[in-house]
Amino acid sequence: MTVWHVILIATAATLALKLAGHLVPASFLERERPARIADLLTVALLAALIAVQTLAVGQGLVIDARVPALVVAAALYAVRTPFIVVVAVAAAVAAGIRFFA
Repeated sequence: MTVWHVILIATAATLALKLAGHLVPASFLERERPARIADLLTVALLAALIAVQTLAVGQGLVIDARVPALVVAAALYAVRTPFIVVVAVAAAVAAGIRFFA
């Protein structure tokens, strides 16, 4: 099986999953429980992605300048700072730590 076979299988699986989503009745999606699960699942997946991108390098865990930058970004979000300011300050924190380390 080549890489192209894997890509084609993944493409077909993704398309099938998207089409299956259109077959779910609207009455099911409008109920409270599925909506709550979808909301919580979105937050959990985003948190997992942030954790992996911040702490993982290859197969190991690394604590470097990204961790304090993430903490600063979370603190700024907690006080409802605009997104561009959060990105700029977190980048400055990471750059400062890397510069002085």
